[in-house]
Amino acid sequence: MTPAGGKNTNATPSPSPNPNPNPNTSPSPSPKTGFKDPSLRRSLALFRAFRHEQADPEACYSLLASDAANQVEAYDGPVRGRTVVDIGGGGGYFTDEFRRRGAHGYLFEPDMRELGPKPPQGAVVADGYLLPLADAVADVSFSSNVLEHVADPQTFLSEMVRVTKPGGLIYVSFTNWLSPWGGHEWAPWHYLGAERARARYSRRTGRPAKHTLGENLFAVHIGPTLRQVRARDDVKVVSARSRYWPFLAQAVAKAPGLREFATWNLLLILRRYP
Repeated sequence: MTPAGGKNTNATPSPSPNPNPNPNTSPSPSPKTGFKDPSLRRSLALFRAFRHEQADPEACYSLLASDAANQVEAYDGPVRGRTVVDIGGGGGYFTDEFRRRGAHGYLFEPDMRELGPKPPQGAVVADGYLLPLADAVADVSFSSNVLEHVADPQTFLSEMVRVTKPGGLIYVSFTNWLSPWGGHEWAPWHYLGAERARARYSRRTGRPAKHTLGENLFAVHIGPTLRQVRARDDVKVVSARSRYWPFLAQAVAKAPGLREFATWNLLLILRRYP
């Protein structure tokens, strides 16, 4: 997500279009819900899906969305009937999954190109720095792999906190810069320098890289992010863990230095203080 400008109209979301038409019928079971988190089986399934992201984005992001929704519900209970705000959710896979589970899901994405040809009904083109939402309207504020794409992560996080109800859940994951995936499509060559990595990608593929360091990709680190979040008096850190690591997911995020390389992707679960 690269902030694209927006206007805060202090709107309060109205229920999303018919998230579950029959109130007496539970949503159908989510695919791949049998994966234990964390587990080697789950991590391998997500990794295999990621390898085919460009060829089959539907399968990749549908699996990732189901997994993320499982994580939200593991920390905060079923989302059915609750308001979930998906910030920077691209083509809407996460919003669709939350709606499928009966939530009132809303997508806010600043880049119309990322929305794709069939964005979820009611998707809003809006800046994550200034969401067009009133204070304290969301039961869950959700952001998957967005923080590394914003120039000012702290302002972005503050906006997520602002729109979350007291006691509500804030889900934030991001790919840390020193992770093997930190350079995104030109990883792991980012360890040798961003410009060198981007040039290598262009030579190898014959097309320019999507991401440019300092423009739509930023070097976000785990240690500073954790210190900044823990210093806030409006949230409590419920969990800080690797999102994809197959074992010791919380332990790896507690090891200074090592965590910058080994965590792969940090998942922060925060609770909004009243």
